[in-house]
Parts: sequence; structure tokens; C-alpha cells
Amino acid sequence: MIPVPRNVMVVGNELAIVWDDGREDYFPLEKLRRACPCAMCKGEPDLFGKVYKGPPRVLTPRAFEVAAHRRVGAYALQIDWADGHNDGIYSFETLRRMGEESQ
Repeated sequence: MIPVPRNVMVVGNELAIVWDDGREDYFPLEKLRRACPCAMCKGEPDLFGKVYKGPPRVLTPRAFEVAAHRRVGAYALQIDWADGHNDGIYSFETLRRMGEESQ
């Protein structure tokens, strides 16, 4: 079973997550934004595996600031970035894996 966040907060230029198993992960905001999983940023494959995505975006400093964040059901976190982008849904499983890979 994937642990779930007990607490999520922005600390400086990082997103801190305290998981219900006691583990703590700190994610640089720029790294999170560049890893946005939405179809416009990451792309979406068709039946043949060709990936379609939106045009490249110019990311200003506001693109790496969190305006708000919220849970999506019992499985993910949605982040509102200060530049207005908020389409990415970061699953707890993805966040946990990202945290483990950065250690």
C-alpha cells in the first residue's frame, strides 16, 4: 500500500511532504513543475504510441511558485502554480517514487 501524506507545505523553494509512515521528502519546486504530468506538459500517447503535447512553454520565475495545493481524492495532489497552470495531478505513488529517487 502506498503511504499517503500526513502534511504538505511549501518551505522556501521546496514542497515538503510528511508521509503517514514518518518519512519526509523535500521537492524543489522547479523540479516538480518541470515534471508536471499533465497532457499539455508531458504529452499523451495515441493508440500507436505517438506522443502529442502542447507547444513548449516559456517558464517564468512565477512558474516555480506555488499559489495553492490540494488533495485529489485519496490518491493525488494538485498544485496551483503562480503563473496560472494547475492541470497536473501528481499521484502519491509518483511523488513517493520521486522522493525515493532523490536520496
